[in-house]
Amino acid sequence: MQTIEYQRGSFSISTHKSKLNVDVIHEYLSQRSYWAQGRPRALVEKTIQNSLCFGVYRDDQQAGFARVVSDCATFAWLCDVFILEPFRGLGLGKWLIESVVAHPELQGLKIFLLVTQDAQELYSNYGGFIPLTEPEHWMARPRMDQRA
Repeated sequence: MQTIEYQRGSFSISTHKSKLNVDVIHEYLSQRSYWAQGRPRALVEKTIQNSLCFGVYRDDQQAGFARVVSDCATFAWLCDVFILEPFRGLGLGKWLIESVVAHPELQGLKIFLLVTQDAQELYSNYGGFIPLTEPEHWMARPRMDQRA
C-alpha cells in the first residue's frame, strides 16, 4: 500500500502506521466515541493492522485518525474517524476527509461507504458522499450475540 504524507503548517497527515499512537486511538474509540464504546485494545490493534490508516498529527502528537477497509479495487468503508477535542475547529476534519478520498489507491472504486450519526454535511461537502440511493437493497449480518 502506498504511503502518503501531507503537510499544512505544523500539522501533517500520514498513512505510515508506525507513527500512530495506539494508546490515544484506543482511548478515544473505547471511551469517547459513540460507535466503539468498550472496544478492547487488541481489537483496535487488529483493525489498524488490517486497514489503510490515516493519522493526523501536530508535530508528532496524534490529533486525529481515520481508517479505511478496502480491497483497493471495488469497495471501501471509511470508519473510526475522529479529531481530538483540542484540535477541533481548525479544519483538520475537512482536510482528513479530503485526504482520504484523494488517496491514489482509493480511486475508481465502485462504492465507498461510511456510516455517521451526525456528520453528514462534513462527508457530503468534503468527501462527495451521498445517501444510499437504494438502501432497501443493502443488508447486514449482525454478530451472533446481537441477534434477537
